[in-house]
Amino acid sequence: MGAGTPATALLAANGVPFTLHEYELEPLSGVDQHRGERIAYGDAAAAALGISPERLYKTLVLAIEGAQEPRTLFALAVVPSSGELSEKAVAAALHAKRAALADAESVRRVTGYVPGGVSPLGSKRPLPLLLDDGASAHATIVVSAGQRGRSIELSPADLLRVGGGVMAPIGVTR
Repeated sequence: MGAGTPATALLAANGVPFTLHEYELEPLSGVDQHRGERIAYGDAAAAALGISPERLYKTLVLAIEGAQEPRTLFALAVVPSSGELSEKAVAAALHAKRAALADAESVRRVTGYVPGGVSPLGSKRPLPLLLDDGASAHATIVVSAGQRGRSIELSPADLLRVGGGVMAPIGVTR
């Protein structure tokens, strides 16, 4: 396995048990990775990892317009790859006016990760972290390690503890 990522370094520094999984992107290269096709990519990644899509979680960066904050902020939302994100639910959980997916440049700037490889841990700057409450049904979930083709398996409780996050009903099952 290659060098660590900020996410794996953070977990190691905090003594959090995790399993690093790597998978080849080549079999996935035929999957369209545009916004409307992320689910197909998640299904293919879950198959490559040998896990159910319900245990593979994607991390989305959202631009947040808050009622108490005059400027736009950002947050991380972690939802199953087999589902969708409710931007309204994210806004409600953060007591904000609106939440919308951030553009690619903002994703790179605030997290240090490239779109498609955003980890919920180890961002360049601290960001609010919301984990879909459906994660509580699993002993472990799999999230990005911060690099395409690398994922981390850990307990939802450890993800929230190290990431300083909270659970919220932010996912929509399809």
